[in-house]
Amino acid sequence: MNLFNISLANLKEKKLNSFLSALLLTLGIGMISLLLLLNKQLDEQFRRNIRGIDMVVGAKGSPLQLILSSIYQIDAPTGNVPLAEVNALRKNPFVKTVIPLSMGDSYQGFRIVGTTPKYIEHFQAKLAQGQVYNASMEVTIGSKVARNTQLKIGDTFSSAHGLDSKGEVHGDKKYKVTGIFETSGTVVDQLILTRLSSVWDVHDHSGGDHEAHDESVHKIGPAGTDPEPDEEGKDVTSALIQFRNPMGLITIPRQINTNTSMQAALPSIEINRLFSLLGVGIETLRTLALIIISIAGVSVFISLYNSLKERKYEMALMLSMGATRSRLFLMLLIEGLMLAVIGFFSGVILSRVGLWLFSRAAEEDFHYSLKQFTILPEEILLFFGSLAIGLIAAALPSLGIYKLNISRTLAEE
Repeated sequence: MNLFNISLANLKEKKLNSFLSALLLTLGIGMISLLLLLNKQLDEQFRRNIRGIDMVVGAKGSPLQLILSSIYQIDAPTGNVPLAEVNALRKNPFVKTVIPLSMGDSYQGFRIVGTTPKYIEHFQAKLAQGQVYNASMEVTIGSKVARNTQLKIGDTFSSAHGLDSKGEVHGDKKYKVTGIFETSGTVVDQLILTRLSSVWDVHDHSGGDHEAHDESVHKIGPAGTDPEPDEEGKDVTSALIQFRNPMGLITIPRQINTNTSMQAALPSIEINRLFSLLGVGIETLRTLALIIISIAGVSVFISLYNSLKERKYEMALMLSMGATRSRLFLMLLIEGLMLAVIGFFSGVILSRVGLWLFSRAAEEDFHYSLKQFTILPEEILLFFGSLAIGLIAAALPSLGIYKLNISRTLAEE
């Protein structure tokens, strides 16, 4: 007697009940699996890009908005601040690195960021082709930018005002591509990097003489040196700050917030706050998924309980023909396990479809990709958890096998 085939035939006979039980397990496991995937990949993306950045300074406004726009490039900037105030931070003994950023334009939805070579060094971006920009109006582009826009070394393009593709085009000033970065898994992949002077030149309408002056002043020095930008009358969007020691974290933010026109935002605090806000929604969904899985377990229990009541004569007949109660009990357990396995793998497939759809939306809106579809260690635990639910839900009604009176049952039929 092949118990597996008999169990499979029993599930097929009760198609509706089996489908409902498997569907509930699929939904619950799929939701938990998707939450695990999103939590892991979002956490990796946030932690990878925030590494080595102790503080962000910019215009007063929302600290979280300043962090999202300056580090992750997924929000609008809070405004501009004088470059002179940013450069003054370089003189503070607690400050190790100051990386100014100037934003406001884009090309086909990809942001153009004016900065210094320290930005490239910070994210350890390496060239795949060409060379790093060396003068105003030269750019080096991320791998995702090159792939989506089809820009190649030597190509020129005009930027659009604003951070999407619908802004007014600066047709009189063209950028030239001098290099393409390798894929690094950081925000650099989706950025067009250039000199601070490039952003100033594009928005400078005072005439060609000044433009020629900027072109000569803002060359990168030999051997990748990082000269301090000319600050006279210039603004930047924000700056990324790294401290020399913890004393900077204690003293500098308060000084900036009280004594300057800028605000200081601490990435570690703001991102933890963001994750705590998201955590409420994630915990709610996780609780909902556990409720669905519990309902699925009850559904399996009811299905097998009713099945056992309907098949009492069949079970009694099998016992009279030599089958043992333990084998019949095992047969019913197999039915529960089969439903659990079907529900788990269907849920895993459903979660990958959900992750793919989420990744497409994130790619379109923010140019971030979430494409790690491998099985997580937590999902292995989830698999054993689903098996336990199937076993318990099947075992409880199946214990009735040991109370079945063979002669009475056969006589009643």
